[in-house]
Amino acid sequence: MLAQDFEDFELVVVGDGCAPETAELVATFSDARIRWMDLPKAPGFGYANRNVALAQTSGNLIAFLGHDNVYLPDHLSRMARHFTRDTVQFAYSRPLWIDDAGVVMPSYVNLQHPVARRRFLTVANVLPASTVVYRRSAMDRAGMWPEDIDRNGDWDLWKRILTEFDSGPNLIHEREPTMLHFRADWRDPGRWMPPSMSYVAAMHSAGVYWPDGLDLNLDPDGALPQAQVWDRLEKDSTGVAQRLRHGTRLLQDAMAYNVTLDGNFSR
Repeated sequence: MLAQDFEDFELVVVGDGCAPETAELVATFSDARIRWMDLPKAPGFGYANRNVALAQTSGNLIAFLGHDNVYLPDHLSRMARHFTRDTVQFAYSRPLWIDDAGVVMPSYVNLQHPVARRRFLTVANVLPASTVVYRRSAMDRAGMWPEDIDRNGDWDLWKRILTEFDSGPNLIHEREPTMLHFRADWRDPGRWMPPSMSYVAAMHSAGVYWPDGLDLNLDPDGALPQAQVWDRLEKDSTGVAQRLRHGTRLLQDAMAYNVTLDGNFSR
């Protein structure tokens, strides 16, 4: 977060029943933009504590960074520029799901497409919370994070915002990826991505064309995947971001090309 090229932000680190070592670690960062909130564990994913934190902030735009995810260095700047238009209430960047071996799998969902939007509103969430930025005014109208459910609170909130502002100009899809969504260590390695990502994962497993930029070849016996990727970003953040984005575009082109060869589509 502190490596962002957009520097006008307030960082609230929410301790949802964290061990004392977390507070000690946060204290090692000397930056006036950081505020630590040591809160007792809230039910489920701690949505109530997110509301406690948001009630004590004043920023017009709200973004989240899960502790198991990593922002690319221009995440905030790319997302903030979409809100120069007053009509925009909700924006999200293209998600990148990365497994423990460093295989990066892009999600190509575009909620501006009516079929994708309808499926999102009725069937399943496909947006990691760290891809999303929304206006505080959207929260004022759609409500806070739900405190009466244990799971899928982000999906519940996204649906309420998109339903409240149900028109094209209110929603922006940043087509370039701006973050990496890793597997949380408590999730099953075989069932941690949305079902819609199974096709992309199968392409890699089957040895079908796969861009080099989307295979980071992490060391399974080394440090945590997040730490390995962060080490590369510290050394060459621009190069890593360009590699991931170029690979994302190449894979999308390959998918589109394969569809043109499928007789079910070409008739």
